[in-house]
Amino acid sequence: MRIIRGTKNITGPIPHPVMAIGNFDGVHVGHQTLFRKTAELAQEHNGTPIAFTFEPHPLKIIAPEKVPPLLTHFKKKMELIGSFGIDLIICADFTRKFADQQPRDFSKNILCEKIGVKEIVVGFDYAFGRGREGTIPYLKQMGEEFGFRVHVVEPFKLNGHTVSSSHVRELIEAGQVETASQFLGRDYSIIGPVIAGYKTGQVIGFPTANIDTSKVQIPGTGVYAVRVVYKGESHDGVANVGFNPTFHRDRLSVEVHIFDFHQVIYSHEIEVQFVARIRSEIAFKSADDLVVQIKQDIEKAQAILKRKN
Repeated sequence: MRIIRGTKNITGPIPHPVMAIGNFDGVHVGHQTLFRKTAELAQEHNGTPIAFTFEPHPLKIIAPEKVPPLLTHFKKKMELIGSFGIDLIICADFTRKFADQQPRDFSKNILCEKIGVKEIVVGFDYAFGRGREGTIPYLKQMGEEFGFRVHVVEPFKLNGHTVSSSHVRELIEAGQVETASQFLGRDYSIIGPVIAGYKTGQVIGFPTANIDTSKVQIPGTGVYAVRVVYKGESHDGVANVGFNPTFHRDRLSVEVHIFDFHQVIYSHEIEVQFVARIRSEIAFKSADDLVVQIKQDIEKAQAILKRKN
């Protein structure tokens, strides 16, 4: 898989480009349907399956006060998109100038002249151009003018809900990571560097890795069975998301105790995969009471992870 950062870096002819367009935050099962459709159409013509996406999130430019925490770290997003049959990802620099393009200019200058797209795959609610003025009927009209076909993928429903990034985010915020995994097709995960914490876990005998979560969507407070990926290897563990009320902390943190793990990993990047929520965060009367509960949490997490394996 190849990644092109910025439309100005698109060079040379692309064999029969078939392209899915969208932001694709979360790369949920609805997005995956678009990618598979794109790959199938490209294969029919010995063409190139492409995903056209944006960096940063469009709302960061258009309405920064409304931009949500990301569901997917950029690196993870690229890996996931590539795993569904996409050979080329074009990641446009989403600037104010890009946002202010007229829909026809985007169709002519980018889709037609830069990429030479032959077929486009979009979701049922796709819109583009300044103020989202470019509707799907308009995109089809542009296709007739510039020589590309438009395929619209109908909404993907699961358990009576239309799959969307916003619904996945709501589930994660509520701590419903097992339900979210059904919409994602995988366990929800966050990626970040390990940072220094209060070292409370180390003092009570359960050292933890504290994750920098400033740029990602954090699950609702509570204790979770998790898997931790470090340098390509997966390790079982238990994570606490919250404020450590037993020790009266005032900062939200994600702390992970990795089972049978003794490496020093400060500043190293890890991925924490949230498999299941075990319980709510509780304020205990003493550190000893907390230790007893942690031991029970570890036993529950080990049982859950063994069953999931």
